[in-house]
Amino acid sequence: MNNIIIRDYVIPANDFTVAGEASSSVRKILTQLGVAPFAVKRTSIAMYEAEINAVIHGRGGNAHVEIDGNKVYIQISDSGPGIADIELAMQEGYSTAPDSIREMGFGAGMGLPNIKKHSDIFKIDTQIGKGTTVHITVFFNAV
Repeated sequence: MNNIIIRDYVIPANDFTVAGEASSSVRKILTQLGVAPFAVKRTSIAMYEAEINAVIHGRGGNAHVEIDGNKVYIQISDSGPGIADIELAMQEGYSTAPDSIREMGFGAGMGLPNIKKHSDIFKIDTQIGKGTTVHITVFFNAV
C-alpha cells in the first residue's frame, strides 16, 4: 500500500449508543487491508479506550486516523476539562468517572494504561480547562 488512508470521525459527548463506532470502522479498514490480526487488535483496543475517554470525560471530540503501509497513527482530541495529574491518571484503577458512568460498566480506570500498553508510541497533550489530545501509533510489524 503506497497511499495513506485518512479518516476523520466525530465522537459525540455522553452518547454510549455510538461510542466505539470510530474504532470499529478503523478495525474493519485494517482487516480489509490484510493487516496482521495482532496489530488490528492492539489498534482497536487503544483507539476504543481513547474514544470512550472522549465520550466520558472530554465532552466528545474528534478522531483523526492515518494509515500507511506499516503503521496507523490516531489522534483523538477533546475540549474537556483536561487531565490535572497525568502520572496519577496513568495508574491502573484511577478514575474520575462519576458513579453513573461506572454503573454502566465504564470508568474502571484502565483507559490510559490500556492505551499505553497497546501503542508503540503514545503521547498525551493536555491543558486544564481546554482539553486533551492523545497521539497513538501502532506499527503493523511490532511484536
